[in-house]
Amino acid sequence: MLNLLLLAKRAARVDTTIIIYGETGSGKEVIAKYIYNNSIRKDKPFIKINCGAIPENLIESEFFGYTDGSFTGAIKGGKAGIFEAANNGTLFLDEIGEMPLNMQVKLLRTLQDGEVTRIGSNKPIKVDVRIIAATNRNLEEHVKEGKFREDLYYRLNVVPLKLMPLRERKCSIIPTLLLLEREKKYI
Repeated sequence: MLNLLLLAKRAARVDTTIIIYGETGSGKEVIAKYIYNNSIRKDKPFIKINCGAIPENLIESEFFGYTDGSFTGAIKGGKAGIFEAANNGTLFLDEIGEMPLNMQVKLLRTLQDGEVTRIGSNKPIKVDVRIIAATNRNLEEHVKEGKFREDLYYRLNVVPLKLMPLRERKCSIIPTLLLLEREKKYI
């Protein structure tokens, strides 16, 4: 666990995409916040979103926003998406393996181009966002099964961090918490 924290701290200082693998409840979000708090973007927004918790029919508007009148029920004046909210900061995409394939294409385009287009608009908006993703899935297997886009997998898998399950690292829980508390950089 100490080696993982040292790697996370080094990776935090490099403004690149990071993906954290680990079982549910293993501390992926704690590691993501640790990376954020040790990064050059620590004074900018940290937006976290659970990709598996957003209904498929709303995920595009949540990510990219929408313009006034773009669909029934749209808020007057439109709404910024999470990419705009996280501009110049960090976006934590938890449960990235749950993202529908059609959204994976749009996410990949945003990561490649550094811009979003709100639903109902044709005007792209530049965004500068660092991505930290997390999953409890084996994305490599999902790629082979056609459930996850290979190009997005490679775009996210720049710095992979693998968290062992808590049951396999019980003796490291207290020392890890003490180290994180000492640094005051995980909350």
